[in-house]
Amino acid sequence: MWLVLAFTSAALLGFYDSFKKKALRNNAVIPILFLNTLFSSLIFLPFIVFSYSTKALDSTIFHVAAGSWEEHKYIIGKSVIVLSSWVLGYFGIKHLPLTIVGPINATRPVMVLVGAFLFFGERLNLWQWAGVLLAVTSFFMLSRSGKKEGIDFKHDHWIWMIVGAAVLGAVSGLYDKYLMAPVGSGGVGLDKMMVQSWYNIYQCFMMGVMMMILWWPKRKSTTPFHWDWSIIFVSVFLSAADFVYFYSLSQPDAMISIVSMIRRGSVIVSFFIGAMAFHEKNLKSKFVDLMLVILGMIFLYIGSR
Repeated sequence: MWLVLAFTSAALLGFYDSFKKKALRNNAVIPILFLNTLFSSLIFLPFIVFSYSTKALDSTIFHVAAGSWEEHKYIIGKSVIVLSSWVLGYFGIKHLPLTIVGPINATRPVMVLVGAFLFFGERLNLWQWAGVLLAVTSFFMLSRSGKKEGIDFKHDHWIWMIVGAAVLGAVSGLYDKYLMAPVGSGGVGLDKMMVQSWYNIYQCFMMGVMMMILWWPKRKSTTPFHWDWSIIFVSVFLSAADFVYFYSLSQPDAMISIVSMIRRGSVIVSFFIGAMAFHEKNLKSKFVDLMLVILGMIFLYIGSR
């Protein structure tokens, strides 16, 4: 069950990245990021209200558990990590092709895999190792293909922003496993809906402060903001992807290293949208590498059944 959920989350993330790229074209980053956190908060606010004031959502997957301040401190920590990753990632994806951003983001599972070994004692079988090696190889080959577009990976600060976002994303993935793992297994044992609902709300307040301090005073001298309907779809697809992701991690036998690897399969969706909607370059060489990504996902699925 957790594998199916992980693949579903990957597909949703692909559309999320694509709508994010569209929303950011010739647009101001900070207000878009604020609106994304605002709309995501509005999506989950009714679940919080109904869970706290009625019993309508009791015993459903949409119920938001009440938590103490001690528990909410962990969620605030997640908000800081994720928002930091998003700020770097939004600036990077605005200035780079989707077919470059995807492969760099796809290095997250390697970082998560090392962390899962160190902190959660997870082990992979031969099928899973084969899938990991194929996926990692294909990701690096895709990254090399990007050099044909004149992007200097060593000196381009947008590249380093995406790398920073990927590192923080890996940290967030490991932290998620820790937050939702049972107390008896060394985790915090938080309710998945409580984490997703409240971390969005905390991010909205943080992003609101950041926008008022950093962007609003200089809004007339920087890239102007203009409304785009894709901004709403960014929040919708991200909220759906994260909901399925958290539900996957809450399964007793879920492995964070595999879930993280599968979620990076979102590069498949964003690749085809980048080719068709944004007319990106060097697609033939990248397509061969992409086939290795798909084969790696198949190996992971076989090894985890």
